[in-house]
Amino acid sequence: MNENTITIVSGLPRSGTSMMMKMLAAGGMEVLTDNLRTADEDNPKGYFEFEKVKELERDASWLADARGKVVKIISALLKHLPAEYDYKVIFIRRKMEEILASQRQMMIRRGESSEGPSDERMAEVFAKHLAQVEAWLAAQSNIDVTYVSYQEALANPAGCADQVNNFLGNSLDRQRMIGVVDEALYRQRR
Repeated sequence: MNENTITIVSGLPRSGTSMMMKMLAAGGMEVLTDNLRTADEDNPKGYFEFEKVKELERDASWLADARGKVVKIISALLKHLPAEYDYKVIFIRRKMEEILASQRQMMIRRGESSEGPSDERMAEVFAKHLAQVEAWLAAQSNIDVTYVSYQEALANPAGCADQVNNFLGNSLDRQRMIGVVDEALYRQRR
């Protein structure tokens, strides 16, 4: 793998990005994380987040430290990636009804109001967003993308590990990647 390339795990919130980060860490990739957001009932294996990512639109200086590493960036922030770097994006796809159910359950656990737009409206908004993000990604000459299905990763961890390992140059420990997939955490099946 090119040491100047920045690897990104992305997708909608609650799509399985933390699981992919754990797979990559187990496979031997260095993860850019600050461990400020700790594991909880919603993500018992951890979030693998880096707080500075939230400021990407205003400050991308930290990306220099991400070269040769993997960092998690939600799909809404990808358009703020500076063109001066090369990126490999592992984009996680998950059934929309499962994402919405997982988000709703997380809000309930946190005691937050679940009032707001209906699931149908949120599904429309997210679908439009994903179409825009995927079109934008396809138009970027400095970004390579592979799309990973969350459901397929759980059903066939070996196939998922092979797909991701091939995408990243076959330098990861495939068996260790497979070993961290925990189907017991697939709690919002639809």
